[in-house]
Amino acid sequence: MAHALINQHHLADKGSENTKRMTSMRGYFAIGVEGISKPMNVGNMVRSAHAFGASFVFTVAAHPKAGRAPSDTSKTHSQLPFYRWSSVEDMALPTDCVLVGVELLDEAVNLPSFRHPAKAAYVFGPERGSLSPEMLARCKHTIKIPTSFCINVATAGSIVMYDRVTSLGSFARRPTMPGQAPETPKEHVQGGPRIRRKPSDA
Repeated sequence: MAHALINQHHLADKGSENTKRMTSMRGYFAIGVEGISKPMNVGNMVRSAHAFGASFVFTVAAHPKAGRAPSDTSKTHSQLPFYRWSSVEDMALPTDCVLVGVELLDEAVNLPSFRHPAKAAYVFGPERGSLSPEMLARCKHTIKIPTSFCINVATAGSIVMYDRVTSLGSFARRPTMPGQAPETPKEHVQGGPRIRRKPSDA
């Protein structure tokens, strides 16, 4: 029993450390999907979004049955804003939020080469489908995951969120050799106030 309690505390400490690394990122992000029909995929995606620290989640033109998401065991709808827009025209993102479409297109930027906007909403296409022309026209950026063929939408969402968190979060750098310990990231130290003097004050 004592060993189990120690493990629970250890996992809690690790969880709080990871949360600190993620919440140190500037900006925010959201995850959404267009035209989705399978409740299981919706649940898996929004649950992952909740775990990765999304600010809100959304669907666009989703099938009515997609609103039931039994796989979302974290009850994301009671923890985060969950917007259900009926069409692309109804989408009401924050004015400074950059819409990023995730689609396997030739002209799309490969995810490992993409610089994530500080404030972004990522939108995915449905199962066995693609983002609509109207949605693509609204996206400022279009990115793709470098795979040979399309993968499950919930899996794709987790990959994009992982890439965002690892590239923008304040995590330790990977070691140069396998087996080496990662570098310990330095804690940010807030400096004192800086007073800028005009030339006339000199």
